[in-house]
Amino acid sequence: MSELLDNIKETLAVIRQKTDKEYPIGIILGTGLGGLAKEIEIEHEIDYSDLPHFQLSTVESHHGKLIFGKIGNKNVIAMQGRFHFYEGYTMKQITYPVRVMKFLGVKTLLVSNASGGMNPLYKLGDLILITDHINLLGDNPLIGPNEDELGPRFPDMSEPYSHGLISIAEDVALENKIKIQKGVYVAVPGPNLETKAEYRYLRGIGADIVGMSTVPEIIVANHMGMKTLGISIVTDECFPDALKPINVEEIIATAMKAEPKMTLIMKEVINRL
Repeated sequence: MSELLDNIKETLAVIRQKTDKEYPIGIILGTGLGGLAKEIEIEHEIDYSDLPHFQLSTVESHHGKLIFGKIGNKNVIAMQGRFHFYEGYTMKQITYPVRVMKFLGVKTLLVSNASGGMNPLYKLGDLILITDHINLLGDNPLIGPNEDELGPRFPDMSEPYSHGLISIAEDVALENKIKIQKGVYVAVPGPNLETKAEYRYLRGIGADIVGMSTVPEIIVANHMGMKTLGISIVTDECFPDALKPINVEEIIATAMKAEPKMTLIMKEVINRL
């Protein structure tokens, strides 16, 4: 057995002391987007610091807990706080929780994030369903020996974000009169925000929104055969000819203001699975 599979086994041993349930739905809560945790009927919480081989989130708005419980009649696991490449973690460390989720029964992964909007049709606080992504992180979590038990050497990425889940989310938004758009997400290393020239470049290669997360987790989820849904909140407008300075406090405030709409959509998607 490889080191990765050994590590997963050790993490699972700790989790299984708390719960022996299967959890078909996994959730990753992004910057300023932890409110969905309040919708979970919590049965167990485990701090990342108590889980072997989990890292610690160093971002102020990321709490660092694995939550087990129910939304409606569905068993769910939620990561309250994720890991980022800019924190100095490897791609394998960033995506390790997704690997663990698979062994706990997760078949559907819902991911949220905050992003910069480069598409001129987007406004501050808009919700974007991610339809595709561009990986400019300069690394990939699948580099290195492949674990055939986890997934194929060359996984297909023709539909990294499930068309079916996107369709359900659109229906929920329409029924609840919530404006929602679709777009392509580009992941960059960070932690600095981009220059005007970089925004022009990213827009030019086909991206609508930009952020510093999500893509590694989505790659690994697809590697293991999970269906994924990604929802982003536009927390700053990145138009090169009208670019203004912004700080993290403003980004988090915008995310929290728009969060109830995203929470409603995520919750209803889960209920309809």
